[in-house]
Amino acid sequence: MNASTNLRHGVSAPLSKELLREHRVGRLGVRKGDTVTVTRGNFRGVEGKITRVDAKSGKVYVEGVSREKADGTARPIAIDASKVVLRQVVLDDTRRKDIVERRVSMNSRIEESARAEEKPKKERRRRRSETKAEKTEAEKGV
Repeated sequence: MNASTNLRHGVSAPLSKELLREHRVGRLGVRKGDTVTVTRGNFRGVEGKITRVDAKSGKVYVEGVSREKADGTARPIAIDASKVVLRQVVLDDTRRKDIVERRVSMNSRIEESARAEEKPKKERRRRRSETKAEKTEAEKGV
């Protein structure tokens, strides 16, 4: 991976519960045009579109999140990408759709392997409990 890819991966945010059910992906890289809700800080609860993404610092700029300067002009405030929740994701880009699909297939493979590994553990627990029961019965019988 090159440096820009590493920077882009650092600018990701969790998805809302609705999007999580729809896309089955926990986090996704943020892009200009995505709608987010701020979850931490003084601007908690503010919902707006992302106007700018600063990959180097891992910050995003959201519409409606600004502070008034002494001369009266509004200055946008940078918010860490991890402190927002994605509400609407722009999937116009085919590359972004591919990212979501790839991660969904990867997550499903991980879930399948986890399910396959669970069965032997349960059987081992049963065996252990059965052997303990047999030992206690043997001790009582003696």
